[in-house]
Amino acid sequence: MVQQIAEVQDVLRAVFGFEELRPGQDAIVGAIMSGRDSLAIMPTGGGKSLCYQLPALCRVGLTVVVSPLIALMKDQVDALQARGVPAAAVNSSLGADEYRQVMGALRSGELRIIYVAPERFGQEGFMNLLRSLQVGLLAVDEAHCLSQWGHDFRPDYLRLGRVRQELGYPQTVALTATATDAVRQDILNTLQLNNPAVIISGFGRDNLDFAITHCENRQAKFERIRQVIAKWRKGIIYCSTRKNVMTVFEQISGSGANAVAYHAGMTDEEREFSQNAFISGRADVVVATNAFGMGIDRADVRFVLHFEIPGSIEAYYQEAGRAGRDGELSACELLFNHADLKTQEFFFEGSNPSVQTIRSVYNMLRSRCNSNGELQMTVDNMSEELGKDVNPMAVGTSLAALIHAGAITRSDVPGSNTKLTRLTNRETPFAALPLDTAAIEEKARRDHAKIEAITRYAYSAGCRQRWILDYFGESTSGDCGHCDVCNAEEPGDIEEIQGEDLVTVRKALAGVARASRRLPDGSWQGIFGRAKVTDMLRGSQRAGLPPQLTRLSTYGILSNLTGPKLRALFRALQEGGLICTSGGEMPLITLTAKGEEVMKEQAPARLSRRIWAADAIKQVRASTLKRRSERVLNAMQLGRIDKALFEHLTELRRDLAAEYRMPVFRVLSTETLRAMATVKPTTLEAASRLKGVGPWAKQHVLRAFVELICDYEQV
Repeated sequence: MVQQIAEVQDVLRAVFGFEELRPGQDAIVGAIMSGRDSLAIMPTGGGKSLCYQLPALCRVGLTVVVSPLIALMKDQVDALQARGVPAAAVNSSLGADEYRQVMGALRSGELRIIYVAPERFGQEGFMNLLRSLQVGLLAVDEAHCLSQWGHDFRPDYLRLGRVRQELGYPQTVALTATATDAVRQDILNTLQLNNPAVIISGFGRDNLDFAITHCENRQAKFERIRQVIAKWRKGIIYCSTRKNVMTVFEQISGSGANAVAYHAGMTDEEREFSQNAFISGRADVVVATNAFGMGIDRADVRFVLHFEIPGSIEAYYQEAGRAGRDGELSACELLFNHADLKTQEFFFEGSNPSVQTIRSVYNMLRSRCNSNGELQMTVDNMSEELGKDVNPMAVGTSLAALIHAGAITRSDVPGSNTKLTRLTNRETPFAALPLDTAAIEEKARRDHAKIEAITRYAYSAGCRQRWILDYFGESTSGDCGHCDVCNAEEPGDIEEIQGEDLVTVRKALAGVARASRRLPDGSWQGIFGRAKVTDMLRGSQRAGLPPQLTRLSTYGILSNLTGPKLRALFRALQEGGLICTSGGEMPLITLTAKGEEVMKEQAPARLSRRIWAADAIKQVRASTLKRRSERVLNAMQLGRIDKALFEHLTELRRDLAAEYRMPVFRVLSTETLRAMATVKPTTLEAASRLKGVGPWAKQHVLRAFVELICDYEQV
């Protein structure tokens, strides 16, 4: 039973200056004050921090807040102290004197709220101190970080279930802005919450206008950024890499924008300067990686731009949600170019290392640790130790897998930015570790599904807000009415398809229909993914194509089209609303009602010239073939990669990975694709000799790649 020492309404007014709680906040605060464990899911900007700060001041006991970022802790502690609330934070940024001061205040009972980095719970001295105190509430902020199915998994969060146990299962509230059903269940299971109140206050943000702008190149992106800044002035521009942060920063600074840059490669002082400049309003725009923004308290952010496609819908919606926290109209725009997906595939490979890489990391730790099984070394240094071909991201992910297997622990060292790694038993060989290889493979599959989902969003043709809410499982009454799709007049690059091109469109739609199931209500249900349907239409002979597809009347009906052209047509059909893909991790393709009307000649076909030009289905002219042959010969002589072919091969690999439910690198490695795009083998025998083509690839997917190359080369 909660021992209440103050009235919620009185503290809300006197300390925080609010007359009432927002919708959603009231239910969460009520559940906490009633003594129940809780899982709270609120949109970014919904005021999650108040949901545990307010009860902390109305009840007996210490409130321990688990927070993933130092910047987030600093902002919230500074704000609480400014309101007269005794609060502090424990993290690696504290010097020895500061650490002793905070520990003294904690022991004496002076503090009401203590913010703690999750790795701190790995220190026995700190845990002993917490056990001696009366912990009334454990608040796990950004709780999606403890789910390996989440978009921002942090291994140190995995220890929180054991922490709860060691502290005697204090009342706990977990809070996050974005969580699918799988992530929610993972949070509940890991924390072992007791009969929790699960409160979902809604994902919708009516004041945010979502948009997707397809950009042909970087210059088009820079021009669009300048237009957005001119209209909205204050905002955040997210980039996937540090290099792109600096490139965009230099571009907009040269145009007169009052901007700062922020990424993890900057010094602490540089990051603090940029963060404070933006929060205080001295800077109007911040260009940043996803290291920026979590917990940032600036309400008048008028726009959030994404320079490249992020790795998941969850990450995108959380970052976009940092706009318009004051409730005023704001813009959230994704600048999309299909080639940007290469960056996310690079991140995917770093986040999903092979078992061999994990083994190498573990063996290196065993060989380099001291007699106590301890080693203090940065992840970058570990990567260098393993060799130049080892991605530091993959090393970090390998460490996470070893922590999860109980093979190692990692903890902060006071006064140092380098963590201490400790082997549980340095004598244990890798083969004896309880490494969950099935879970590792499942994570790779789900991560790949997230990339597929954000790609489908980028190519979607319907209401942006409704698409996102559907992804999170929240039913809606209809379109938002104010995103770029809902507000747009028919784009200028849309034209009515006629003649032979219309026949091609109707053939493609007929193939989709034959490969779908007609439901009793007249709607269509997908059975196969896009890769299988396009293979069927082209009459592919590759192994793995279901026999029932080869028996359809539409089998081979579009054999005149190359693979890249047919995939471009399908993208246009989807953007035009004639076909759709189901949600979930294995999207299936089928007809829409509009597509059925076009197929039956009951409605005109209107498609984008940008995606599928009228001449896209025509054969390449002889002169073009001659010029291409000359380029091919020159490229082969010089050992140059054909970048256009590499893009097509990469896209095919993504389709096959989704079809076979495996990560892209398991289909064929990027190195092998590069070799294919350079050598351009046009026979199975030649392709099978390439490095990285194993028995599985020869049997299941190699023919598809060879067929694509033959189409590309017009062989």
